[in-house]
Amino acid sequence: MGTVSGPDEPDRPTGHRPGFVTGGAFGLLLVLGLLEGLIGSFAYSTWSIGSFPAASILLCLILVATCVLGAWGMTSVTGALAPALGWIVASFVLDSPSRQGSVVVAAVPSGEWYLYGGAVSALLGIAVAFAFWIRRAGQKLSR
Repeated sequence: MGTVSGPDEPDRPTGHRPGFVTGGAFGLLLVLGLLEGLIGSFAYSTWSIGSFPAASILLCLILVATCVLGAWGMTSVTGALAPALGWIVASFVLDSPSRQGSVVVAAVPSGEWYLYGGAVSALLGIAVAFAFWIRRAGQKLSR
């Protein structure tokens, strides 16, 4: 592994990211999950094919992709946890009833697909990231 240095900087390995860059990336993944949950809570019923909740399913697939790609980009399972946590917080806070009893995500099939399918999608994205991490750790051990 090489080193990087400037005129007034000590040598540092190129394979290490500064903590604020890593923390900022995890923060952005959390915000991305929050945005997906916020947008999805209002858009889950916008598109359907007959009685098939296509928008809800598409939003769930986007969440799985975000979790898996976040884990891949951060090279850790935490990269999948951050957007999943953001989505769960946004979606379930918006689904909590207000004092008047109204909720953003209605108890209709597309709303249930969005909430329950999204929760399963978040878990699936984390599980896929964890499986890749275990496989990668096993490959490193076998070398």
